[in-house]
Amino acid sequence: MAPRPAWKGHLRISLVTVPVQAFTGSSGSTDEGSPIRFNQLHRDCHSRIKYVKTCPIHGEVPNDEIVSGYEYAKGQYVEINPDELAELRPEGERAISVEGFVHPETIDPAYLSGKSYYLTPDGTLGQKPYQLIEEAMAAEGLEAIARMKITTREHLARVRAEEGLLIVDLLQYAAQVKDPAQFREELVDTHPTAPERKLTRQLITSMVDDEIDLSEKSDAYTDRVRELIEAKVQGKQIVTPTPVEEPPIVNIMDALKQSMKEAGSRKAKAEAQQGRPPVKSVARRLPSRPTKKKKSG
Repeated sequence: MAPRPAWKGHLRISLVTVPVQAFTGSSGSTDEGSPIRFNQLHRDCHSRIKYVKTCPIHGEVPNDEIVSGYEYAKGQYVEINPDELAELRPEGERAISVEGFVHPETIDPAYLSGKSYYLTPDGTLGQKPYQLIEEAMAAEGLEAIARMKITTREHLARVRAEEGLLIVDLLQYAAQVKDPAQFREELVDTHPTAPERKLTRQLITSMVDDEIDLSEKSDAYTDRVRELIEAKVQGKQIVTPTPVEEPPIVNIMDALKQSMKEAGSRKAKAEAQQGRPPVKSVARRLPSRPTKKKKSG
């Protein structure tokens, strides 16, 4: 069965309007932990716990007596009516309105919200303009900055072309992104030595894998949770994993040298499995940085 679109509207670039439909780009939860959800039960009778809305003065309160309020000071609220909020929402049809195009490096990854949509033409009339836009963006290496109206809210978004498909990534506004400067204040210059810097760079370059396939990666924790649930359902004996020992803290140079040795062994083994003769060394010679001459004076 084909997936159902999560959104329908138009992609608008100047006077060009393309009917499109959007499909969510993720099926899992973005919350920390597992996408598997648990219910709260009463330990004695296993009845599901219900959530009751109560007032400290009047007890349980029905939904029609609950209003929204904003706490502007400690214990002080202003009541906000839903109709007042409705008047502030953007008007018009649901659309992805492109405001301009930028090169990919212009967009700071910190602004990405993690929510993506796959766009497809909605009907035969949208096929040609959709293809023209995707091909033009791919050929020019550009991405679009747009505003996308979803239900009653307007989001900042980027639109990118990828192998014939247009993909929308929702962006956060600047007010939602934390300034990294506040975290740089926690850093201290430890004055690493030249050999430490060289070994660290060699370790990183020796582990470069341009053929890595993320589709082969899975959520090990979620897999174990599913196995636990299945075992519980079938009444099997529960097997707990062996505790993992904490790695000892060692001297940085010793750790780098041992890491280089292990990286070399892994690479040689991988090349042997592919039928290629192992290289003599995985560490590339890196040019040393020229030392700055001190100014006389």
